[in-house]
This record gives sequence, C-alpha cells and structure tokens, in this order.
Amino acid sequence: MPPRNPDLPPAERFGLSKARLLNELLHIDGDAGARGRVLAMETDFRTRIGQHIGRLEAKYSSFGKYNTNPFVLMFFCASKQLSRVSQLEQDLLPAKVFSSMETSAGKMIEQVVLPVYGWELVETPMQTPYSVIDGRRTEPNVLRLTTLKSGPNCLDDGMSEQIAQAIVQNCRTWMDEAQVPNVEFIYGALYGTKQQSNKKDWHILEKVCANIGDVYVKTHCRNRWDCELQIGPVRFNIAVKVGVELWNTIAGRQMAFVEVLTALVRACVVPTAATGPQQHTIPGLEAAVSLADVPANYNSALLQRSQLEWLFLLAYHFCDELTA
Repeated sequence: MPPRNPDLPPAERFGLSKARLLNELLHIDGDAGARGRVLAMETDFRTRIGQHIGRLEAKYSSFGKYNTNPFVLMFFCASKQLSRVSQLEQDLLPAKVFSSMETSAGKMIEQVVLPVYGWELVETPMQTPYSVIDGRRTEPNVLRLTTLKSGPNCLDDGMSEQIAQAIVQNCRTWMDEAQVPNVEFIYGALYGTKQQSNKKDWHILEKVCANIGDVYVKTHCRNRWDCELQIGPVRFNIAVKVGVELWNTIAGRQMAFVEVLTALVRACVVPTAATGPQQHTIPGLEAAVSLADVPANYNSALLQRSQLEWLFLLAYHFCDELTA
C-alpha cells in the first residue's frame, strides 16, 4: 500500500442521533415551506420511480436480455440450496432491477431535488464547457456550480483527472459568462461522509492547484477540503462536500437532507400498524433501525411510526455512527 499523502486533510467521524432526526422531522411538520418541499418531492419521486421500474421490467421481459453469468447462477444456486430453475427465476428480475437502479438512482435524485431548492439542472452535450456541470444556481454576487456523484467512492483516478481538467479548462468561461465576483464549484457526493471517501474527490482539488498555475492559487488545498483561486477580479472557490454537508449547501439550511429522506420514505414505503421488534440477520442492522428509543408519544404528521425505521435506515448512510 502506498504511503498516505501528507497533504490529505483529516476526516473526522461524523455522527447523527435518532433524537436529532426526530426533532428535525417535527420541525418540518411545523414549517409550511419545508412541508411543501417534502410533498412536492414525494409526488415527483413516486411518479418517476413507477415509470423507471416499469421500463426496467420491460427491458428484462425475455430471458435473452438478462446476460446472466452461468457460473454466478450456479454459485447462487449452491448458496441457496436450490433444486429447481423456477426457484432461481424468482430472484433474477429483482436482482437485475436492483443492479440497474444503481446507475440511475443518483440521477433521479438530482432531477427531483435540485429544482426544489432553486437550482437549475444542466444537461449539455459532452465536450462543452458545461458538460461537467450537473446543477447551477445564479445569485446576485455568486455563481454556484456543482457536479454530483451518487456516493463517496464513485470516483477513480481517471474520473478525478477529467473533472480537474474540466475545471482548469473552463473556469474562465464560467466566470466570463456569469459576470459576478464570486464563483463556487462544488464536487458533491449525494450520501456518505468524508471519512468514507476514497479521497479521489480531494485529488480533484490537488490536481487543479497543480495545473492552474501557482500565481492563481490563493488558498491551497493542503490539509483542506477546498481551495481558492484568484483569477483577475474573480474569486473562484472549489470545495468537496459529502452527504449532509452537500445538502446543507444545496438547500441553504442545516439538516436539509431530512426533507429529502422524508419525501423518499413517503413515496416508497407503505405504512403499517406493526411497529414491534423484528428479526434481523445482518449484524448492526437491528440497532440502526430500532424504534426502541422513540418516545411512545412521538407523533409526526409526515411519517407514521412504522416508517421511522426507514428514515433511520436512510440516515445511516449519511453518517459514520448513528446513535439513539
């Protein structure tokens, strides 16, 4: 294993508590604007997810479209002690739909959530100045740009290099067209934490500082998750933001990710009267989703009690530790 880069910034563990999530949910209940955003996202999510699932199921309408690996089929058969092909068949479509959604779920989140918080979706052909940009928000004195990836480990060295090159090559175009004194570029991961990052995101900053020219680097990224350039009269800030921090920035308010998660739970989870203990086989899952510490008199207008475990399950992906 190569030695750790001494310039890498520290990434402290980020913790969340169920109590804080529950308090934020009550805050959303009582905030007409927040409640409106949740309901708008819920409706859009439900529509898009239904359409997307339908397209995926149609895509795999015949066995010839599955492109299955015969060896994997047999290993799975052995692990489940299957004896008939019909038993295997029951798992094939859900598995294909699940894997296919890995590549499309992040894009759907962008398309639904960014406009709700005042961001413009940017969809341009490849090899153009804005092809690296997923979202844009113009304010009186600042242009905010963002490129988004699903999680904290989505980047490899090649992708990191490409994003850095795009910033170096196009930053002056962005500045000239915006005609504002401040430009902010955010590399964002939709969930996770900086500790979970493979640090390829930070290498974007390192490569920009190395390639833009020392004269333009006002604040280097050494031991930082951002850097600042000064190009003529324009201040250009580039930052890595992951999970909760990203959504705080996108929405302009703390704990905004709870609005997104609440909308997702409402769109996807059918409430039930059953809220008692369940049997879980994966170590750690029971503690993550347990309702044992939720007060008996806790009542949210947006999520029923049985849906709270889903809120906890989603929130688990935004922290290094989820406590009571």
